Amino acid sequence: MAQSADLTTELVQLARLALVGRPQDIQLYIRRLIRKIQVAHPEVAEQLRRLLTESPTRQSPLRGEAVSAVPIDQDSRLQLARFELCAEPRVEPIWQPEIRQQLERIVAERRLEANLLEVDLLPTRSVLLTGPPGVGKSLAARWIANKLQRPLVILDLAAVMSSFLGRTGNNVRHVLDYAKNVECVLLLDEFDAIAKRRDDTSEIGELKRLVTVLLQEIDDWPPNGILIAATNHSDLLDPAVWRRFEMILNFSMPSDDQIQEAVRLFAGPVNSEAIPLRNAVAVVLRGLSFSEIERELLNVRRDSVVHREPIESGLERLIKKRGASLPQRARIALASELIEQGYPQRQASELTGVHRDTIRKRVNGKRQASGS
Repeated sequence: MAQSADLTTELVQLARLALVGRPQDIQLYIRRLIRKIQVAHPEVAEQLRRLLTESPTRQSPLRGEAVSAVPIDQDSRLQLARFELCAEPRVEPIWQPEIRQQLERIVAERRLEANLLEVDLLPTRSVLLTGPPGVGKSLAARWIANKLQRPLVILDLAAVMSSFLGRTGNNVRHVLDYAKNVECVLLLDEFDAIAKRRDDTSEIGELKRLVTVLLQEIDDWPPNGILIAATNHSDLLDPAVWRRFEMILNFSMPSDDQIQEAVRLFAGPVNSEAIPLRNAVAVVLRGLSFSEIERELLNVRRDSVVHREPIESGLERLIKKRGASLPQRARIALASELIEQGYPQRQASELTGVHRDTIRKRVNGKRQASGS
């Protein structure tokens, strides 16, 4: 009983040190705790000792004693890469079925790597993600890292691009060399900034040499690593880049069905009577990317908390705001869709700014056209 009370006291003290955020004090306390419990609890003491040996640091959070610090730019002293220990996403990402299938295949290949090696095959090492902003390219890299329980290393373009001749190429090479020696997922975001077409006359010779370096690095990427490049401007990439990647995934803007799914996820629960309202929100958000849809709906939810009002009120304001910028014909179509979803004509008119007589004519015309 006394031993249990002692352990409880130790746990509380350890939690207090962790919350204060002083790593050196925490490590000192754990060493003292190891000496205290190594006789009664040798297994726990050994686990704690191993944690101290392998513990990540602020400078390099990646596991393993052999991992050196993230490389830095010699001039600015900024780290050339950012790192993330990717958590499970709050909601399941929405991707086209073919995109999801390929991403799941990348994960499955790593989990079945031994099976591939038995038949003289290697898992996919390099992936190029293309598509407009906000459609889930960076999220895909984070999702893969999380599923494989690997850190994500992200090339920091702001730190890598140097004004000194030859420094940019060296900076990129340092990051690539670093990632080769760490079991991680490397993300080269905004890839077009460092892999531009070499026939672009506006670019200086250094960036053209950088592309050559990149091509060689992608060809020689080690089997234990995963290199993912993402670009919003695939037309700017050097033609030789495309042939180097083992897998190319083209992300597109969300379809109507995907927008409805995104609204359902990001808007949160609504009353059953408000489902037509949620469907109308999906209509006014057409043309937006997933990240833009998420931003709009999370702001609506925040407003509902701040103003202490139902979420439906915020959704109505969003429809009014977005609908006001639509052309007359689109607003009439939106009002008609609201009616078809069971929304009262008066409220549909107020939300869209379309006169009720115009809505009735549109609805009656559609009914006559369908023969009802």
